Amino acid sequence: MIMPKTMTTAESARSRLFYFNGGFLWQRRLRRILTLAGYDLRLGKPTSSDLVAVWGNAGTAHRGHQVAEAQGCDLLHVEDAFLRSIHPGRSGEPPLGLLLDRSGLHFDPAQPSDLETLLTQHPLDDSALMRRARRAIERLQDAHLSKYNAYSPDSAPPEPGYVLVIDQVRGDASVRASCPHEGTDVLRFQEMLYYAQDENPGARIIIKTHPEDTAGHRPGYYSTKDVHGKVELLDTAVSPWALLDGAIAVYTVSSHMGFEAILTGHRPRVFGQPFYIGWGLSDDRFPVQRRQRRLTRAQLFAAAMILYPTWYSPYDDRLCELEEVIDALEAEVRHWRQDRAGWIAASIGLWKRPHLQAFFGRSRKLRFSNSSKTARHSGRNWMVWASRASKTKHIGAHRVEDGFLRSRGLGADLVPPVSLVLDRQGIHYDPSEPSDLEDLIAARATLTAAQERRAERLIQRIVRNSLSKYNLGGSVPDLPEGHRILVVGQVADDASVRLGTEKITTNAQLLRAARQANPDAILIYKPHPDVEAGLRDGQVAAEGIANLVVADADPMALLDAVHEIWTMTSLLGFEALLRGVKVTTLGAPFYAGWGLTRDLGAVPVARRRARPSLLGLVHAALIDYPRYIDPVSGLPCQVELVADRLASDAALPRTTSNRMLAKLQGLMSSYAFLWRRG
Repeated sequence: MIMPKTMTTAESARSRLFYFNGGFLWQRRLRRILTLAGYDLRLGKPTSSDLVAVWGNAGTAHRGHQVAEAQGCDLLHVEDAFLRSIHPGRSGEPPLGLLLDRSGLHFDPAQPSDLETLLTQHPLDDSALMRRARRAIERLQDAHLSKYNAYSPDSAPPEPGYVLVIDQVRGDASVRASCPHEGTDVLRFQEMLYYAQDENPGARIIIKTHPEDTAGHRPGYYSTKDVHGKVELLDTAVSPWALLDGAIAVYTVSSHMGFEAILTGHRPRVFGQPFYIGWGLSDDRFPVQRRQRRLTRAQLFAAAMILYPTWYSPYDDRLCELEEVIDALEAEVRHWRQDRAGWIAASIGLWKRPHLQAFFGRSRKLRFSNSSKTARHSGRNWMVWASRASKTKHIGAHRVEDGFLRSRGLGADLVPPVSLVLDRQGIHYDPSEPSDLEDLIAARATLTAAQERRAERLIQRIVRNSLSKYNLGGSVPDLPEGHRILVVGQVADDASVRLGTEKITTNAQLLRAARQANPDAILIYKPHPDVEAGLRDGQVAAEGIANLVVADADPMALLDAVHEIWTMTSLLGFEALLRGVKVTTLGAPFYAGWGLTRDLGAVPVARRRARPSLLGLVHAALIDYPRYIDPVSGLPCQVELVADRLASDAALPRTTSNRMLAKLQGLMSSYAFLWRRG
């Protein structure tokens, strides 16, 4: 694990930091990062041994400059880091990191900044650092993450083959720093557009507006007046990585997107003097003569994104490294991209509603209605709890269900989940129709090296910490010697059993089939936890068939002690695969039919022709398919953090009232099941 940054001995004494900008007073995240970085924020009159904080080149920065000059203080230049949030800072979202620079401003070439010093003097030759840089670049591109992220990767960019001209906010500090004289900024952008056309005769010119211009906050330098001939204005929210992929040339003054252009392999034509020029990776119209070093893309990235910023973890309220910030931003952005249109939810139990609100209501508050007409005319996306979905009534609705790393405690015990899955096509346990999970598994038949590493490490983390869906724990009795087969009981009316089995549909039939195929084996029967707890129906007289019935036993410890398992559709089969245990299925669970299990049930062969590795299956089922909420901070997060929380028992505890309500719900469910059978 990458350790968070710590202060050196010389920096261990907190530095008094005085400020004269209101943002330092009311922005709590800003204050917290500075405090964690070792600064003691103060109001008042500083001494010469103190520091004065100034925010970039903001309109109030002159106050700090004047005080520092009068008192003989050094300045601390503060700016947002290069991965910030979903929307621009004016939206009120807190940053995930800061740039704290004692020398200057990274975008101002008037004097070297700490970043320029890093790029000039740091060896940048550590192989581990370069691997981190390359992997982080790949992750940002794969997840379509940028400084601001209010766009969908599904928004189609223009047809490839265009010249990309990048607009910026009028009067932006980085533009003013490159064009210090009045009016030269406007001329600089006019000059850039002229050169883009002159140097690429006959090519389409796409002018991309700045996110703040697109959002209506501040205007840019270009408008519809600049549209003529083959010049087009693109003012829709599109992934910068997708735009850069389709460009044949890139022109910018000082936009952060010019830095991203370098990371994608472009050599942008730069008309300003941002931090990323002068290192042999760009075509510089106005070079900074003191920058003569030649760097690779990975070296530039390592300095600007790993070594220079001060990154913050919103999960644990501490400083952290870039990789954790990518985790946090990727999770936050995924939720926003899926939820920004809002949701209307149907057939959701009352106790589940607050938890669904936490999962899906961060962008727009979730609405609940069982009326199909209301849902279809709401202008929102529509979801329904999967087990209550009707294939005729809920056409077009997403199915929502618990994820595969759910909680520490039973769902039937009304313990809230830390993961949910959302499926546009069907649901993973119903093999009669396609599901998003099937598509994800098929797509993961091919993995990048980074994806393989991530899936492998996740498996190791899960196995090492004995994690499962419910994480109930328990003991394991002494087991008889011989070839041990674990037979997994399920809830009688479980949706995966009803929809995913044909010939073998009950626990008794499963036991008899396992015994008939393995007459000399040691059969160990494990009832479902909900049945053991008396919350759901599914009891069976197993003693006459099984050698041993293990109630209240730790299923993960059982998997370590058996040679194979037999199941209809239980998730325990998937958990067995993670631990290298042979699995025989008699139904059609999501993990069957891909060549990783022995399948005696009817699986949808036509849809499951791909042959992913176990790593591909795990990546699809545990990384791609579910969304996760950190039970400690309540924020969207990645599976790795949830695994750590579950291992440390940090998941939300169940309450006595939940337990009593669960008993009542179980009695009603059992009554309804018996009524259907009768």
